[in-house]
Amino acid sequence: MKVVTTRQMRELEQASVRAGVSLDALMENAGLAIAEALRDRLPASATGPTLILIGPGNNGSDGLVAARHLASSGIDVTAYLLMIRCAEDKKLDLAAAAGVKVVHEFEDDDHSLLIETVSEALVIVDAVLGTGCGRPIEPPLSDLLRTVRDNAKAPIIAVDIATGMSTDTGNMDPNGLGASETLVLGRPKIGHFLEPSGAPRRYLDIGIPEGLDDEIQTELMTRSLMGRVVPDRTPQSNKGTFGRALIVAGSENYVGAAYLCSAAAGRSGAGLVTLALPDTIYPLIASRLAEATYIPLVEHSRNVIDSHFAAVQVTDASRSASSLLIGPGLGQTPSAVEFVRAVLLDRREGPSLVIDADALNSLASVDYWQERIQGPAILTPHPGEMARLRGSTVPEVERDRVHTAQSAAETWRHIVVLKGACTVVAHPDGRTAISPWVNPGMATGGTGDVLAGLIAGFLAQGMEPFDAATLGVYAHGLAGEVAKRRVGEVSMVAGDVLESLPAALKKISD
Repeated sequence: MKVVTTRQMRELEQASVRAGVSLDALMENAGLAIAEALRDRLPASATGPTLILIGPGNNGSDGLVAARHLASSGIDVTAYLLMIRCAEDKKLDLAAAAGVKVVHEFEDDDHSLLIETVSEALVIVDAVLGTGCGRPIEPPLSDLLRTVRDNAKAPIIAVDIATGMSTDTGNMDPNGLGASETLVLGRPKIGHFLEPSGAPRRYLDIGIPEGLDDEIQTELMTRSLMGRVVPDRTPQSNKGTFGRALIVAGSENYVGAAYLCSAAAGRSGAGLVTLALPDTIYPLIASRLAEATYIPLVEHSRNVIDSHFAAVQVTDASRSASSLLIGPGLGQTPSAVEFVRAVLLDRREGPSLVIDADALNSLASVDYWQERIQGPAILTPHPGEMARLRGSTVPEVERDRVHTAQSAAETWRHIVVLKGACTVVAHPDGRTAISPWVNPGMATGGTGDVLAGLIAGFLAQGMEPFDAATLGVYAHGLAGEVAKRRVGEVSMVAGDVLESLPAALKKISD
C-alpha cells in the first residue's frame, strides 16, 4: 500500500478523474466506506447520537455522505457544522433529507447544544479539516474544538487525518483534535507515520483505479506484501540452501546482545549461523545457544580484543558466509573500534553487510566512511546513532524521520533502517518502506539486536537486501505485537520478542 504526500494524493485524485472516476464518485465511495466502518463501532444496544463534526471542504462533504448513509439505516445522526459551507450544498441537502439532524454553529449561540450532543454521543466523527489544514487553527474554530475535547466521553474517529495534523510533517496543532482512531481514505499519508500516536488506523478503499500509484516509491509494509518476499523452502532443501549468517557481536559487558542477534538469525530460517565473539564470553553463549557454530576471537587480555588477528579471523570466515552482521554489543573500547574499522573499511570483497549498533558508532568519526564500505550495506541506526552519523541532533532526526532516512540512504548509497515507532527502511534509489508498528513495549534493551539478527538471517538466504531489511522490520514488529498480547507492554523484554518470532513468521507465511 503506497504512502503519499498531500500533493501526491491530489495527483492521484486527478488521475482518477482522467481514468473515468469523478471526484464526486470518490467522495460518495468515501462516505459509504466511512459509514460502514462506523457501523462496526456502534454498540448494538446503547442509545445516543452519532455526532459528525463537519468542516467547510471535502473532508466535511465526506462526513455528510457518511451521515446520510447512517441515517438511512435508522441510526440517530447529528451533523454539527463548525464552519460555514457554501450556499449550494448538495451533500448537506441530501443528508438532511435522509433524516440527519443538522445544526449550524451560528444557530447555537452559547454552544449548549454542542456540549449536550458531545456529552451524549456514542461516537464522535472528526470531518472538519482533513488534508486541507494548512494554517494554524484560530478562534472561533479553536474554541469549538476545545469544547469538544473538554466534554467528549466517546471515542473520536478522524476522517482521513485528525484535524490539526499536518499531512506531510505529522506535526499537530495545539488546538487540534486528537483521535482515538483514524479512517484513512484512499492511501495513508506521510504525516500518519511521522508523529505516530499509536492510535489504530483503518484503511478504506474509495475506488481509486489500480495502477495509478505505481510510480510512488514510498510504501506501507503489509502482511500480504511481506508474505510475497518470504524465501521459499522446497522439499529438496538442505542447510546449505539457506545460507550462512556470520555474526560478529558481544563483549564482556554485553553478553546478551550476541545471544539475541544470533538466536534471531537462526529463527529467520538461515541454514547456518556462525557467531564470532570474544574468547572471554564464548563459554557463556555456547552453553546456551547450541544451534550456532563459533569463532572465539583472539584477545590481548580480558575484554581487550586483538584487533588485527580478530579481523583476520572474521575476514577468513566471511569467505564462506552469505551475510555478515557486525556491531551488536561490541562496545566502544579502543580495541573494539579499531577491530570494526579493520573488518569494514576498504575491504575488496565479502558477503552482504548488516552494520549495527557499536559498529555504526565506530564509523561515525571516520571521514568518508560510507565510501570506504563495499555496498550497498544495510545500516540499522536508532535516532541517536543516526544523529552521530549525520553530525546532527536527535530532534533534527525525529523532526522528519522519513525524509531523514531517505536523504541518508541517497547520500551514503547504502540501505538505511531508521529504527523507532514506524521504522523506516530507505534504499538509495528512492524506494521507501514504512512499518505500521507502534509498540512502546519494544523500547527496551536488546530488541534492536533481535532485529539486526533477523535481517542478517534473511540476507543469508539470498534475499535482495532491501527486501531482507523490510521483511526483518515487519516480522520484528509483528513479533512485538504477539509478545504484547501475551505479556503486556510494561513487562515485555527482548527475549519475549525473540520467543514470538516463530508465531510472527508463521502468520506472515500463511
